[in-house]
Amino acid sequence: MVALVAGALLYYMQIYAFYAPVTPSGQDDVQLVSLTSGVPEPIVYEDFEAIDAESSPIRYRACFTTIHSLAMLTETYEMYDGAEPRNAPGWFDCFDAEAIGAQLAAGDALTFLSQKNVAYGVDRVVAITDDGRGYVWHELNDCGDKAYDGTVVGEECPPRENSAD
Repeated sequence: MVALVAGALLYYMQIYAFYAPVTPSGQDDVQLVSLTSGVPEPIVYEDFEAIDAESSPIRYRACFTTIHSLAMLTETYEMYDGAEPRNAPGWFDCFDAEAIGAQLAAGDALTFLSQKNVAYGVDRVVAITDDGRGYVWHELNDCGDKAYDGTVVGEECPPRENSAD
């Protein structure tokens, strides 16, 4: 009985307890880095839904729709290569990492940089499909990969906050 209760509690903690809905903050919820300025700029979007958890910098997930075409976006904003969507809890229906990944592989969606180092070693990535559906998640960048696998970070990475490096 104790093992059953402990297992149920562990399941609940991983799937539900840490996540909380993100309250939309206005037109800054979906941003892409401009090719000309190198600064994140808001894009037009609707139907924004997001979840996040303070337990990890890579638990953020969001969904939205936009009127922008992929052609316009690729000419205006910085692309992000090698991004792979991370699984979201099953109850967050709008974000299906497997389906998003298939669309990326087929060329029916493209990924863009939203914000570099939203947390140390973590970039915010936006994928947009050819029919205007958009998805946001956090992706470990090169510095994050090195920092979290124990590799020496090196001079090309920014110093970590609250760190003696």
